[in-house]
Amino acid sequence: MTDPALRPSDWMGFGYLLMGLLTTTAGILLALSSHLLFWLTGQIFISIAFIQWFSMLHECGHGTLFRRRLPNQIVGQLAGFFALIPFLSWKRVHALHHRWTGWQDIDPTTEQLAHKPTNRALLGLANFCWRWWIPLFSVVYRWENYWNLPRLRKRLQARAVWIGLTVNVLLLLAIYSATLLYFGPWAVLKLTGVGLLGGLIFQDIFLLSQHTHVPQEQSKGREVKPFPPLEQEVFTRSLKFPEWFSRLVLIESDAHELHHVYPFLPGYRLHRVSDDESNEIHWLRWALAVRRIPAEVFLYQNRSETGFDI
Repeated sequence: MTDPALRPSDWMGFGYLLMGLLTTTAGILLALSSHLLFWLTGQIFISIAFIQWFSMLHECGHGTLFRRRLPNQIVGQLAGFFALIPFLSWKRVHALHHRWTGWQDIDPTTEQLAHKPTNRALLGLANFCWRWWIPLFSVVYRWENYWNLPRLRKRLQARAVWIGLTVNVLLLLAIYSATLLYFGPWAVLKLTGVGLLGGLIFQDIFLLSQHTHVPQEQSKGREVKPFPPLEQEVFTRSLKFPEWFSRLVLIESDAHELHHVYPFLPGYRLHRVSDDESNEIHWLRWALAVRRIPAEVFLYQNRSETGFDI
């Protein structure tokens, strides 16, 4: 990457950090109000802040929110706290995701979708939650990929990496527990519960849009080579949001095809890349269309098998 206009910028990184802090502070202050309208406005701000912190976590994991490593590490930990994902778990698992995108049964974020469960009760729960916008999937996504230490241990063999990751998980759990004990679960729920619920509902749509129901390869136990970034676009889908929302809240992570082709670029530079995104779909069209499909069909099949052109 030689073009200075495409490099990470400390000033841009600081700007996104400041926006996240301001949105979070405004949300909490408004949510403390006894006036219903102010409280509801605060929940909207908290939902937006939750999405902003996840976007910053994503950038820091790539080392692209700031130019230097240390600010990315520090803000990554802060973003992980607000996004409910340990930063070190995110960084390692997300790196494996980019390495193995296209191989559904090897990519740690998609391997559980490679084979449909036989448990009808589990499938029924998935169908019910998906039909009624209950954010089961963004919760399971967090637990299975970033908090489930036994599963992470199988993926990360290096002892030093494993110890650091475990400490990060346990420390974050301790902070959450101390917060709940000090303020009380009901007070925390009243202050942030609806806002976090809204953020999780959004992430159900957003996260599952990126690779789910897109045709992918399966290794079936064979030794295979990763697809290089330039070949990963066909395994990826992008959503089209309003430009202001894309840039200020998502840090352009909705341009997911471009992100996989150019993972070394900061998200806030992707609009400078002129490549077309062949799998892009308007976010509202996607959200409405995909909710009409049963979860067990959407999750465990792809558009080549079902004929649903989404």
